Amino acid sequence: MAKLTKKRKLALSKYDQAKAYPIADAAKILKEISSAKFDPSIEMSVRLGIDVKQANQMVRGTVTLPHGTGKTVRILVLCTPDKEAEAKAAGADFVGLDEYITKIKAGWTDVDVVIATPATMGKVGALGKILGPRGLMPNPKIGTVTMEVGKAVSDAKGGKIEYKADKDGIVHVSVGKISFDEQKIAENINEFVQTIVKARPSAAKGAYIRSMFMSSTMSPSIEIETKSYGF
Repeated sequence: MAKLTKKRKLALSKYDQAKAYPIADAAKILKEISSAKFDPSIEMSVRLGIDVKQANQMVRGTVTLPHGTGKTVRILVLCTPDKEAEAKAAGADFVGLDEYITKIKAGWTDVDVVIATPATMGKVGALGKILGPRGLMPNPKIGTVTMEVGKAVSDAKGGKIEYKADKDGIVHVSVGKISFDEQKIAENINEFVQTIVKARPSAAKGAYIRSMFMSSTMSPSIEIETKSYGF
């Protein structure tokens, strides 16, 4: 077992690891125990009562956080020339098609979101093995394959994030920065959790949200109580 550092011991001494806290209290504790010298991201992990091996129990979608994630989102729009001005006006960082397809095939993936128009998917589809594992493949189900590229760029810049249950039925997302005040953190988390609740598959049986934990980069995790959500 790895030896606990002094900072880790100090952080763990400031709260009860066996207790689940209301969101506002957990946010306050997290701000107190964060010792990073930069502005860490706040991560949420939600364990769901689903069987991800069953296609009708997959939980995946998007949510727009009211206060964004605090991250600078780099966006690539793959489109035909008639859509380039719209994408650039909305704030896309990279806009084009063939030149970026060539760059991606050569290993370039220095972006956070890739948006494509339907007409380009014949070419973009060939990038699946590169973009897919990185969570960057455009998908109409989450609004990243669209003719409304301007809106898609604005949404992504404004705090729209994707969530997807992993092979263990856990959803991991970034919900803000430690520099956010406690109210903003709580409002972002509430929006995310309510979205997850609405996405419950009808085939899921038993308890849906099994547990929720909050942490920041390099910090211990804090359990969040689920009573207020009716679980």
